[in-house]
Amino acid sequence: MSSEAALQDSPYPKVRRWPRYQLNVPIRLIAPKGDKISIVQGRGQELNEGGMAVFGGMELAVDEELAVEFTPPYTGQPIRVRARVRDRDGYKYGIEFLLETDNDYESVGQIRTVLTAMGSRIL
Repeated sequence: MSSEAALQDSPYPKVRRWPRYQLNVPIRLIAPKGDKISIVQGRGQELNEGGMAVFGGMELAVDEELAVEFTPPYTGQPIRVRARVRDRDGYKYGIEFLLETDNDYESVGQIRTVLTAMGSRIL
């Protein structure tokens, strides 16, 4: 039985901590690679206050830390948030925002404000 079939047959519903919002914005993935910093352009989708789905031509491993920079709708101000790769499928990554420093909390707070303004775009 595939893992997808097992999830469909599971008696436990798949519950997300936060609703996802449909989004399609240009992003920058910024990751330390040895003694250098790699930066690539990509696309961001499915944003919530815990993370987002991103697509970018950069090799990232699960649990690798990086920063994601994007300008959300309804604002002209870019947001840079630290994140960790939680899953991947080719160059599409599910990332979780980190909440370890005051700056992390401030960045996620900005995202929460944007999501409130996007209210009707829930997936």
